[in-house]
Amino acid sequence: MDLNIKILAKETIQPSSPTPPHQKIYKLSLFDQLAPPVYAPVILFYSPTDVNDSAKTSHLLKKSLSETLAGFYPFAGRVKDGFSIECNDRGVIFIEAFVDCEMSMVLKQPEIDQLQQLLPEESSDQILLAVQVNYFGCGGMALSVCIRHVIADASAAAYFVKSWAAIARGENVNFEDAIYDCTSLFPSQNLFNFSENISKNHDVLLNVAMKRFLFDGSKIAALIEKIGRIGSTQDHPTRVEAVSALIWSTVIAIARERDETMPMHVATTAVNLRKRLNPPLPPQSIGNIYQLTMANWMMEKTTSYNDLAERIHESIKKMTDEHIRKLHGGGGYLNMMKNAAEGLGKISNIEVFGFSSWCRFPFYEADFGWGKPIWVSTALKLNKVAIFLDTSDGKGIEAWVGLSKENMDKFQRHPDILAYGSFRPSH
Repeated sequence: MDLNIKILAKETIQPSSPTPPHQKIYKLSLFDQLAPPVYAPVILFYSPTDVNDSAKTSHLLKKSLSETLAGFYPFAGRVKDGFSIECNDRGVIFIEAFVDCEMSMVLKQPEIDQLQQLLPEESSDQILLAVQVNYFGCGGMALSVCIRHVIADASAAAYFVKSWAAIARGENVNFEDAIYDCTSLFPSQNLFNFSENISKNHDVLLNVAMKRFLFDGSKIAALIEKIGRIGSTQDHPTRVEAVSALIWSTVIAIARERDETMPMHVATTAVNLRKRLNPPLPPQSIGNIYQLTMANWMMEKTTSYNDLAERIHESIKKMTDEHIRKLHGGGGYLNMMKNAAEGLGKISNIEVFGFSSWCRFPFYEADFGWGKPIWVSTALKLNKVAIFLDTSDGKGIEAWVGLSKENMDKFQRHPDILAYGSFRPSH
């Protein structure tokens, strides 16, 4: 459905104070270099308030955004080359738009194509941050924040939005830990055509269906109970591990049905490294500070939730400070990725499915002065990927799953998904 959006205004917002000369260059780490060349969008929906003054709201958002950019100054810069961001204070895009429909039309049954209409148009000028505030006819509001992946992962995006909201409420925010130079831990490298090959795996395909599946807290609790204890510690799986195992099991079942000769299936999980390093990095530190782990499943084996959850759990558990530092010493991580890509390339009919969890990141804490968001979503459209976000009560998981249209038809009708997931309205 076309949302009938009218752009009201568009301007560039610059930091409230200039970036000091000694901070003019932000060095990219290896993980920044390997980040897919896309904008990572998040959309925060807010209920109508008693004071529906869009001009006043926009003024507050722009003023507080300018002040926030003074702390998150690389966001207002431009990509200089493959190794750095020039923090030149050129600013970010801020768009105001009117949506001529009720917000409930979007919340009732969210579709990815509708949500993408609420995003600012991508810019060819290598702008690192673009914001669009969408005012609905009912008085509700959707704030879309798109950050180029090279400068931030989901954790960094969440803390940026949380800081912006705190400044809008008049609070003092300490930016001291936001800008952390990760190049000592993960030195940048000359990737030649390696990053190009990586980016091709993240291409948005026309044949992709991206749909939202809701797993409420009670259903996840039942799933965790069914899986039982896993791994060497014999702990129960986490929410994310349990839902990942369910989705992976279903994806494997569909792959088996399509191709009985497929030898192996691989699940990757993006693991936030901030808490895993010793000493831990600040949670609000920008950049891409996550690493992909791999869990393999030989297709001749019969799958069980317990086995798959254990594989995922063990792959995540490996990410200790010692392992991370050892792996990245002397360019080891890049060599490992090259070897893995070459090894997988030699095996025909292999499939890889990726999991990225945005759960526990403080998106729902973004109160700009008119209450917390009633719903938070992304609008990324990627193939063979599941992106997890918290439900508004913090107990469930909303999974945006991307598959080919043919596989999505099978996925959404699969008994395992129907047993634990639903398509209920977002709010």
